[in-house]
Amino acid sequence: MVYILGSDHAGVVLGDFVKNYLLLQGFEVLDFLPKDSQKVDYPDFAHKVCAEVLKRGDARGILICGTGLGMSIAANRFKGIRAALCLDAYMAKMSRLHNNANVLCLAERISGLGEVESILETFIQTDFAGGRHECRISKIEAFE
Repeated sequence: MVYILGSDHAGVVLGDFVKNYLLLQGFEVLDFLPKDSQKVDYPDFAHKVCAEVLKRGDARGILICGTGLGMSIAANRFKGIRAALCLDAYMAKMSRLHNNANVLCLAERISGLGEVESILETFIQTDFAGGRHECRISKIEAFE
């Protein structure tokens, strides 16, 4: 699995943490993180990450901003992207298990590093349950 990572200026510190976590877990990481905390626009980074996730097909994205809200809104504008803002491990589990989320959105100004590590571990390890959830995903895709 390849993880495509991006953030705006409000997610740079958490972005570096997430990148290092993923590399230590042995994942390939494509990094679209800003190199410093100068202001940038989150939609630009959501676009880069989502386009790459869709292009590759075998990848998942992780987007970070201050609250995670802007990134999740921007990411969900892309056909084929199911982005989930997760503030705890339970949300991460359900985003994968029931919603087959392919982009995780995180909030640097809300979530501590310990919580983020738990969210990442759960998101990575949880598979989509399929079954009754397949038809719900199909209904969402029909909106697109």
